[in-house]
Amino acid sequence: MLHLKALTDARWFAQVDEHLDEILIDHAHCEKKAAGTAMNLIFHYVENIELCREMTEIVNEELEHFHMVIELLERRGIPFRRMKPSQYGSKLHELVRKSEPEKAVDRLLVAGLIEARSCERFQALASHVDDPELAEFYHSLFESEARHHSTYTRLAGHFASEEVVEQRLEELYEAEAAIISVGEPMARMHS
Repeated sequence: MLHLKALTDARWFAQVDEHLDEILIDHAHCEKKAAGTAMNLIFHYVENIELCREMTEIVNEELEHFHMVIELLERRGIPFRRMKPSQYGSKLHELVRKSEPEKAVDRLLVAGLIEARSCERFQALASHVDDPELAEFYHSLFESEARHHSTYTRLAGHFASEEVVEQRLEELYEAEAAIISVGEPMARMHS
């Protein structure tokens, strides 16, 4: 279903082991940004009623997840704070074409790719940590992230044919794999 071209590697697991607190804080920021992305799509494509309805559901779920992560941080005594984001999202957004309807297709597919990577990372994190609470928490998020990925990909079909969407998605999967494979020195959910 996710069709990612690169799986999480040992480098990221080492970052998790050394800086789990930072990964958790960044996760809260990622949920907040995901809600913002969905809200932004509502503003840009307000005439597409199905998209607006679907994005409203995603906004609500992402904000719920944000609050769940904040509560997790509070239970663990980890203060939520600003932090420099990874370049993952901005590098993906650089691939978005500038003119419509290609821009709409790319924006939706990039959002879907980020959800797919989050889904993969949550599953990896749940299997990796020795903490039952964290493992259960990350397993619980898998289904909604996978659903978000599918929703974004499906909605891209409102702006281009299935064949065009699939071709562009394949190109973006390849680019995403290159971006995530390079990685970053900071411990982040998408580093």
